[in-house]
Amino acid sequence: MGQILSELFSTVGILIVLLIILLMASIKIVQEYERGVIFRLGRLVGARGPGLFLIIPFVDRMVRVDLRVITLDIPAQEAITRDNVTVKVNAVAYFRVIEPNDAIVQVEDFRRATWQIAQTSLRSVLGQSDLDDLLAHRDEINQRLQRIIDEQTAPWGIKVSIVEVKDVELPDTMKRAMARQAEAEREKRAKVIHAEGEYQAAERLTEAAAVVAREPAALQLRYLQTLSEIAVEKNSTIIFPVPIEFIKAFGHFMATQETKE
Repeated sequence: MGQILSELFSTVGILIVLLIILLMASIKIVQEYERGVIFRLGRLVGARGPGLFLIIPFVDRMVRVDLRVITLDIPAQEAITRDNVTVKVNAVAYFRVIEPNDAIVQVEDFRRATWQIAQTSLRSVLGQSDLDDLLAHRDEINQRLQRIIDEQTAPWGIKVSIVEVKDVELPDTMKRAMARQAEAEREKRAKVIHAEGEYQAAERLTEAAAVVAREPAALQLRYLQTLSEIAVEKNSTIIFPVPIEFIKAFGHFMATQETKE
């Protein structure tokens, strides 16, 4: 009798342990940013979570899917632009899973697949763009990349939100050519500004000459002002011609005095 009870207790104990193991295997907990995609005997049941739920042990299989934004570094890609310039460009893409079922069922590894699509799309867009567009209109290229990658990954339940071109590496010969071009452009602007200044100065001198022509006394005033400016300098001797207008005025004054006498 004692042996029977002992065997019974042992069997009950084993059953309890098995039930605990089965219960622990059936309880699943996923975080707020995760979903659990359930397969039952190989067939898709659907995504569950977040929180706690139960599955059938040895019948159901759960695959966790992270719904947070994923940062994807696109390594430097060497490509030839539309104007035949060889460049190396790297970029970064931000995407997230919006359909967990499609991300697991439609593609084997959605991270790697998105990475490959991003690389090929980057080379394709670079080949369709000029170097000037790549340097000056990078926002447009970023938007084009985002649109192309997002359209190709949409069937996988992937949403690409941002694609940013980070660095553009140019050949040394192209860097030197661009430096010479920038220097020539600066010299051109300097010459244009100097010519504009000369033109404005000529206009002002023309206006001043017109004023002097209309008012001869203005020339005398300018003469007196020049004398006062020269008088400040005491280190040199300056011979300044007397204007004819002064001599005429003095002669007219002397003639007037003789007439009065």
